Amino acid sequence: MWKLVCEEMGIVAIATSRTVEISAPKASLTPCILDNDPTQLDLLCGVIAEMGYEPIPTSDPEEALQLVKRGRCRLVLVDLQMPGMNGYEFLERAARNDPGVHLIVMTVEYTLESALEAIRRGAADFLPKPIDRMRLRKALDDVAALYDQRRRVKALEEQLLKDLEFHGIVGKSPVMLEVFDFARKVARHYTNVLLVGPTGTGKELVARAIHLISPVNQQKLAVCNCSAMVDTLLESQLFGHVRGSFTGATETRPGLFEYANGGTVFLDEVGETSLSMQAKLLRVIQNREIQRVGSPEVRQINVRLIAATNRDLRAEVLAGHFREDLFYRLNSIQIRIPSLAERLEDIPLLVQFFLKKYNAAYGKNISGLTRRAQTVLLQHGWPGNVRELENVISSACITATGDFIDLADLPEQLQRRTPGAAEGDDWRPLSLEGVRKVHIQRVLDMCQGNRLRAAQVLGIGRTSLYRYLKRTVQESKSNAKSGGAAA
Repeated sequence: MWKLVCEEMGIVAIATSRTVEISAPKASLTPCILDNDPTQLDLLCGVIAEMGYEPIPTSDPEEALQLVKRGRCRLVLVDLQMPGMNGYEFLERAARNDPGVHLIVMTVEYTLESALEAIRRGAADFLPKPIDRMRLRKALDDVAALYDQRRRVKALEEQLLKDLEFHGIVGKSPVMLEVFDFARKVARHYTNVLLVGPTGTGKELVARAIHLISPVNQQKLAVCNCSAMVDTLLESQLFGHVRGSFTGATETRPGLFEYANGGTVFLDEVGETSLSMQAKLLRVIQNREIQRVGSPEVRQINVRLIAATNRDLRAEVLAGHFREDLFYRLNSIQIRIPSLAERLEDIPLLVQFFLKKYNAAYGKNISGLTRRAQTVLLQHGWPGNVRELENVISSACITATGDFIDLADLPEQLQRRTPGAAEGDDWRPLSLEGVRKVHIQRVLDMCQGNRLRAAQVLGIGRTSLYRYLKRTVQESKSNAKSGGAAA
């Protein structure tokens, strides 16, 4: 009797008397059934419940959209023909509320065109009525298995994140694992370290990690941004001053070297310091002594110095902007921090790390990014490196309203970006020498002018790159002179 009634109402079903046990994948998936026919709705709910799911029936599209928006339902079976809001409109609005929702369209009037149109608008499947029970079961079980797989993958990713976190730094790429390994080796010994890499790569985090795993981790770590202060203020900050040594010096204060005595001092952007300040830093490294501003007294200190720069200090030495003796003192151990463009495989892990951080900060529960948002992140050049990625995820967490960050939640410049447009729009035929020149300039731009790193990326020697750049400058001057003579 049940079979006849179901067939008459448009559902092919076979009654069964045995109790259906709800498996873990099925229990984690709550389907929403949207149909304006109450009888059809009740019968479809009975069939789906018999399959082991706990469906939520409704004939109100707005109610179904709210269930999707709140994350209550990740699967919706929607009838294509409904008064007030047809299935196509519902598909578009549901996908805007939650880009990760699965939508299955049902209709009596099945055509190939309507099925393709529904899939183009975001439907996962298209079921003609009367609905075949086996096909319905397979569609539901496939979605349940997919969500169970995502749940297990997410749990594994969370465990992986814990295993791959190195004192607040996240990475699984070979270049970052090499950085972690080298930092562990260096941290055991009381020596100076130079961290080099573009802005925003996390040099300060590496410095803090080295301090935390060093023998002096119980002592203090002092941090100073050398580019943020003029020489007089920087000298007072590092070495301290006595009362009355300059206008505003109302009391005697120790500097960072005294404050961190026995511990570590981190000098960020040391390449921005003047030659006179470099001479004072050299004295600290060589003699382990300082003088407060305005005081003749020499004080002995014992600190570990970690310096960081985004400049090519070898080129700065050749240009006369950085002391050669200080460079060799600082460069006894060098660790290069790679740019984000060199470790794109770390982006998913970094995204998960920042999502966890800003979910807690903003009281959100964002699970991840949609596929199209992930694609945009992987195609971006990331000139601001990890710091730029963190800012993108932070702002997206604020604007996102669903469980997933979508393209509309990303900054405008990422939404507008079309892969290949930058290279395709202004393409013109070039000679081999011209292509070589353009490529070298692009690598230099990517390395932010760091010639040593550019030479490594290009696979040539540093002196070969310097020679080529010098020849290019000479050719430009020569062309300018000949052009002026012709005029």
